[in-house]
Amino acid sequence: MGGDRARAAKLVEDVIALSDEQAAGEYAEVLRDFAERHWQTEKLFEDRYAEIEIMLDLQEQPISLSRKRLIGAYFCHEYTYAAAALMNPSIVPHPDQSGMNDGAVRFVMSLRAVGEGHISSIAFREGIATADGKFDLWPQSHFATSMLPDDSGIACKGGECAVTVHRDPDSTLSNSVIFPITEKQAGGLEDLRLVRFDHGGGDYEWIGTYTAYSGSAIRSELLRTRDFRSIALEPIEGRAGRNKGMALFPQKIDGQYCMVGRQDGKNLFLLRSDSLERWDDEGVLLMEPEFPWEFVQIGNCGSPILIDEGWLLLTHGVGAMRRYAVGCALLDRDDPSKVIARANKPLLTATDADRFGYVPNVVYTCGALLVGEQILVPYGISDSAVGFATQTVAELLDSMR
Repeated sequence: MGGDRARAAKLVEDVIALSDEQAAGEYAEVLRDFAERHWQTEKLFEDRYAEIEIMLDLQEQPISLSRKRLIGAYFCHEYTYAAAALMNPSIVPHPDQSGMNDGAVRFVMSLRAVGEGHISSIAFREGIATADGKFDLWPQSHFATSMLPDDSGIACKGGECAVTVHRDPDSTLSNSVIFPITEKQAGGLEDLRLVRFDHGGGDYEWIGTYTAYSGSAIRSELLRTRDFRSIALEPIEGRAGRNKGMALFPQKIDGQYCMVGRQDGKNLFLLRSDSLERWDDEGVLLMEPEFPWEFVQIGNCGSPILIDEGWLLLTHGVGAMRRYAVGCALLDRDDPSKVIARANKPLLTATDADRFGYVPNVVYTCGALLVGEQILVPYGISDSAVGFATQTVAELLDSMR
């Protein structure tokens, strides 16, 4: 840290040593190249300078605002958060359903974005889906803003850290990104599975399960919010939290929280807990690979969806040549450990152009949305793009035996 501080101090000294004419010319060039490429660019430079000012004790230095901005620019760089890959979407009803008519649903979609250094972050898109299977995505600008930790910072207890982040009040959710913050997240935030959780009495909370990757180890964590403006990121405690791919049911069953997870790396298990934050249950075996397209392993494709017939669970299977496919199963409404029916053929596979991309031969989703009698499924295409599929509930039920 001492070396970094000395290098930073030397850089500031070099900028301060510029003549007024040189500094003005350098800053004009920075603005010419970058002002239109970012949101509130000069404010960003000012905020970065404020951090440097505290780090180097520059509060008493007589530095002009334009030169402070120039110093801030020297401590910034561009980062394309989805340059390498974009995949594994999840989708839930938006907290704001005002103005929706004729069964339309405003939604929030999350995506796993992978940028330089293979770092995964969480991006969002908003849109509206209609009961006839159509949808529209809201416009997205060419730049994004990072959600920032609250003033309270990172709270750690027993080596486990949680953090609350907030998006800029002037930024839309579609232009906001959550980057790794804690040490356990340093390698990325992967495969968020969102669900609108019903606490009862009209009390909804949006909860997501995702994999935190430190660069050498994984664990499951929770994302919790009620408005997508302030978002808590916290570890899942207990033995079950060591795994990835956990998906929360949207309500308690028999007074307990329930999740579907792949606890052994191959099969699906049903887990129960009295606490949302702690999962010690090893679970009961729910499903094993049965068909050739899922012989390698099976997993969930997001939280189960409650329909009249029971719990509709989208699944994924991995077959020969590690080709991924999406399937489905129907679980008993009152006892989801009972599998009522299951698709013996995949609903969705990578074919033709969809087979080519960052990770070939993969179609994958982390959640679907029920809109009337339609299921809207956003899905990753070979980790390089996102597509959308729709099917009626009746058609899905007909595909199972």
